[in-house]
Amino acid sequence: MDYVTGGFKWILQNILLLNILFAILLVFFERRNPTTTWLWLMILFFLPGIGFILYLFIGQDMKKKKLFKVKEEEDRFFKNLVAIQEQNIKKKKLNFNDPKVKKYNDIIQFHLISTDAFFTQDNKIKLYFSGKDKFNALLNSINRSKKYIHIEYYIIRNDNLGNEIIDALIEKAKKGVEVKFLYDGMGGRSLPRNFFKELIEAGGEVACFFPPFLANLSIRINYRNHRKICIIDGKEAYVGGFNIGDEYLGKSEKFGYWRDTHCKIEGSAIHGLEWRFLLDWRFAANKEIPNMEKYFFPKDTIGKTGVQIVSSGPDSKWTSIKDGYFKMIINARQRVYIQTPYFIPDDSILEALRVAGLSGVDVRVIIPSKPDHPFVYWASLSYIGELLQAGVKFYTYENGFIHSKVVLMDDIVSSVGTANLDIRSFKLNFEVNAFIYDEKVNKEIAEQFMRDLENCNKITIEGYKNQPFIVKIKESISRLLSPIL
Repeated sequence: MDYVTGGFKWILQNILLLNILFAILLVFFERRNPTTTWLWLMILFFLPGIGFILYLFIGQDMKKKKLFKVKEEEDRFFKNLVAIQEQNIKKKKLNFNDPKVKKYNDIIQFHLISTDAFFTQDNKIKLYFSGKDKFNALLNSINRSKKYIHIEYYIIRNDNLGNEIIDALIEKAKKGVEVKFLYDGMGGRSLPRNFFKELIEAGGEVACFFPPFLANLSIRINYRNHRKICIIDGKEAYVGGFNIGDEYLGKSEKFGYWRDTHCKIEGSAIHGLEWRFLLDWRFAANKEIPNMEKYFFPKDTIGKTGVQIVSSGPDSKWTSIKDGYFKMIINARQRVYIQTPYFIPDDSILEALRVAGLSGVDVRVIIPSKPDHPFVYWASLSYIGELLQAGVKFYTYENGFIHSKVVLMDDIVSSVGTANLDIRSFKLNFEVNAFIYDEKVNKEIAEQFMRDLENCNKITIEGYKNQPFIVKIKESISRLLSPIL
């Protein structure tokens, strides 16, 4: 009996020692946001042992671990262009296709300097607001491919749409088209082991980003590749919110109609998406890509739309997409329209929205009326009360589920991509957005926003204050956990 008691004490003492060691690690080495640090300290000390396991799975910081190291000769392609463009912007020598874009020169410069997001002005943008339209276009592009298809998605399902996409890729691989398919380890955790077998046998290549070490378990739960990119022959590229699965066609009994936003890009902005894909691919596939420059060949002028491709992730120096959202909100003079399935802003975005609302800017935010992740949904609601008082208008989408990730500013600047307005997208996921400078595109997104409002209920201050007490408790607990949700 004494032996058992002694063993128990030894285990307890070592667990406490581990907690102390990890507390030191958090405070002195990780250099996290103080709010997140305090939350993890509470978890470690109030849940000894369990807190340590949780930290291993969702708490590690990767800021110092540069995953996507670029070789000097590979980086030269963009660095030279960026350096020249930086100088032209600073000297006010950059010529704009649309003179109206010139007044947003500071936003363009910000993205250029902070994340090497080269500004291109020869692009054509096609927007998709329904899964049917987007996937019909994507399949048509795949079927037209002659040289290569580079495709990267967070989620692909083993269902009708998932198999239709794979079958199309198999046919192209058999004809000698280079096919590279990258998916996320957690997003694809439900796939059967032989799902990609025929594609690989046909000559296609497949890579998994941070694969789980058990069927449904990964030590990298937090660091997911949330990007959705497809590049065909360097001529067409897709980026936005849709994953691959029947639910994104509105066939889910749980969610019903699925409202999302995706765009097809033609023009030199494709270079930014191709660069992002190749770096992701090289990391996940763990193999070199000979002659990467072959994918960046000259293109004919397609259109006149300005675009910057901005990516961010837990290994990035800056929270580039979040900072881009922040810049748009504080620069806005007329309106800011936002659609996001998850609304968990950090302090900077919260303050920017509050100040914009109090300054008379027309700030409107559409979120879902039904949760797909309850804690995230309740945390979202917890931030709404104080912003309602500042004049920010919130709406819940009632016609199914809204998954669109859109931020629109005034009459020119728009952002469409994969990043939600939440801390997870800001700091924990690998994301990519297209920042678009075009009055016509901005107007089309704004018109769709207004159509979506017809299927929304407005959240009023009175309604928010009169929520059931149990909902307020859920909100308070979820908000406390929001830094790690």
